This record gives sequence, structure tokens and C-alpha cells, in this order.
Amino acid sequence: MIFHKTTLQDACLIEPEKRGDERGFFARTFCTDEFAAQGLITTYVQQNTSFSRHKGTLRGLHFQRGAAAEAKLIRCLSGTILDVIVDLRGASPTYLKSEAFELSADNRHHLYVPPGFAHSFQTLTDDVEVSYLVSSPYTPAAEGGLRYDDPLLALNWPLPVTVISDKDAQWPYLQSDAEPVF
Repeated sequence: MIFHKTTLQDACLIEPEKRGDERGFFARTFCTDEFAAQGLITTYVQQNTSFSRHKGTLRGLHFQRGAAAEAKLIRCLSGTILDVIVDLRGASPTYLKSEAFELSADNRHHLYVPPGFAHSFQTLTDDVEVSYLVSSPYTPAAEGGLRYDDPLLALNWPLPVTVISDKDAQWPYLQSDAEPVF
């Protein structure tokens, strides 16, 4: 695996290192030793899958607070997404900064999102399936979110938002004087 640092502290894009022949290729997508050597979380307790029918669907920005804060390892299995993460850790030098990554079935990249980040994605094609490992079980009481159109974040979504859940459309806006979430 090839680990690419991002502009956000502790997040990284992971590119599978393919070994190919006439059959196709083989690549590792997770290795405890290699993740540990990069300082990444290596224990995952849950795997989730989402399927979105329509291009322009937006999911997120989601996070979990406190002991339920989770690292995520995200991969797009079919179609293409723009995956966006926001650093919500008050002590981080990249606090409230965001970065976007194109993940697709074609590029097979993974995105490692550390605890203390909000996560969202928009589908760039129809019929998108995304799979992700999480380091903490889903805890409804610890759930939080941010508005995808929050002016303080100034996120640039490539497509109009065509489908969004009521819950995601109603997350609160950040307040410039609010205490950090983490």
C-alpha cells in the first residue's frame, strides 16, 4: 500500500499497490503492521455499506463524539464519489479545514479518516456503493453532524444536491464562537 499524506493532520489517502499479470491484479487493502507503522488505528469493530441510486446524492457531514469517536477507512466499490472530511479537533493545526478526495471503483483508493473529523460524500455517478470500516460501534447518543452548506466551511460540491436525508439537511450551522466539538 502507498500512504499519501493529505493537507489535514493525521488523515491519509491509501493507494493499493497492485501486482498484476494476465489474470488481472492482486493488492492488499489493509495490513495491521503497515497501518501501525503510519500511526493509524488498526482495530475496526464494524463494517458499513451504503448504496445510493442517484448522482448528486449527499450523505453527511457525520461524526461521533467522546469515547464513540471513530476512525473510518472508506472505499468506493462501484461508481464514483467526492469524499469530504473536516477536521473538528480544536487543538489541531488544521482545525475546521477540509479536503476532498475522489474515490472510485476505478482508482480503488481508500481514505483514512481519523477520530475527530466530520465525514461526508456526494455521488458523482448513479448506482454508487461505498464500504467503510469504523473503529467504534455506532452510538446514537454520540452522533453529530454539520450542514453540508455551512458558510463557515465553504465546501464546494461539484453537483447540485439532488437527494439528501431530512436529518442531514437539518444539521446545525457552526457558530464562529462555538467551542470545538473535539
